[in-house]
Amino acid sequence: MLISGAELADGRVRDVRVRDGTVDAVEPTTAGLDPDPGERVVDARGRHLLPGAVDAHVHFREPGGSHKETWASGSRSAAAGGVTTVVDQPNTSPPTVDGDAFDGKADLAADSLVDYGINGGVTADWDPESLFERPLFALGEVFLADSTGDMGIAVDLFEEALAEAAARDVPVTVHAEDETLFDDGALAGDLGGVGTAADADAWSAYRTAEAEVAAVERALGAAAESDAQVHIAHTSTPEGIDAVVAARESETGDDADATAGAAPPTCEVTPHHLFLSRENAGRLGTFGRMNPPLRSEERRAGVFERLRDGDVDVVATDHAPHTVAEKRQGLAEAASGVPGVETLYPLLLESVRKGELTLERVRDVVAANPASIFGVEAKGRVAEGADADLVLVDLTNPREIEAGALHSACGWTPFEGLQGVFPELTLVRGEVVYERDPVTGAESFGEAAGRNVRVS
Repeated sequence: MLISGAELADGRVRDVRVRDGTVDAVEPTTAGLDPDPGERVVDARGRHLLPGAVDAHVHFREPGGSHKETWASGSRSAAAGGVTTVVDQPNTSPPTVDGDAFDGKADLAADSLVDYGINGGVTADWDPESLFERPLFALGEVFLADSTGDMGIAVDLFEEALAEAAARDVPVTVHAEDETLFDDGALAGDLGGVGTAADADAWSAYRTAEAEVAAVERALGAAAESDAQVHIAHTSTPEGIDAVVAARESETGDDADATAGAAPPTCEVTPHHLFLSRENAGRLGTFGRMNPPLRSEERRAGVFERLRDGDVDVVATDHAPHTVAEKRQGLAEAASGVPGVETLYPLLLESVRKGELTLERVRDVVAANPASIFGVEAKGRVAEGADADLVLVDLTNPREIEAGALHSACGWTPFEGLQGVFPELTLVRGEVVYERDPVTGAESFGEAAGRNVRVS
């Protein structure tokens, strides 16, 4: 394929040739690349060509939850949103805590349209020896409080897991909440019934911001003791992000130990913590229940500010689909989590269109940075020799986000009615996995072509 006249994230206009799964050439359009015989030519004038997103945090629910999502449906949703690599978390049924469970999930992942990584989990009965024999993407998310799957662990087991991972140079992703700081009183009394603003806001009051900040600080301290590489997942508070920045600066500043072996700590935020807050509780009701929960509008704005200013390393979705029936329950029974893999790039690109973020910043947090942090060097770049994981978008053509137009099996989105800039073309290692006609809206998908990025 020859993609002609595309504008890259940094403003350069280039012709990009794809051959044998990689980017073969990137040349100025003024010089031009001549089409080879039989080569498909894509006229990309007026459009932007971006690296495919690396979503470092998804829950595709297989095995054990295929009524919510499958590798086939989740990866179709990813491809339609410009995500070309996903990283699946371990809280499935059975949880991915030993070699056999990893192998079972890997068999199911063969249905994926996009490339993938599989994380290993930690519970009281995990088997690190067999788990670390497998091609893990990372260890985690390691839960410091219970969430979907009831995989919360005690501090001593967390420290043991950090040591095991550090010994093998495997990064650790952490779900940081301290459940001893949850406010049980927030759940007392009549909350107003199913799906009300009182329900959703009570969940935010219950899983306090202070619980996150304390757990982030504890995780960072334990990681420093063990020399483990730690990535804090779905950081929902400005204070949590600031703690990671402070720890990173202490490890990389002038007074840092030059012999320290671990990579500095990093953090991610989610689109729902960037674009939604407790002010959306009335619209969302229990569909807005997730862990960590939505925060105040002031804190949401603070998280977005830190994304814009460069303190946030990664934006990942925590794509956690549940059915409408599972969400439309009373607060105590409703499942935690929201879908988001298909709307990651579109929401951030709409922020670019509105002048709130630069395109280079978006490219970095969804593609270049996660690829670098987790050591998948072939991903996250539009450059010669990189995997041809490419996304073509038209920033002048946003559309309203509608659940009926998305592809997750769960059938709903918390971002209903917001604007997004969706891809017209998505390639995974040069294979077309998604294409949409910008005029008619007709869509087509490729075949399952995903590979485990940790397997050569």
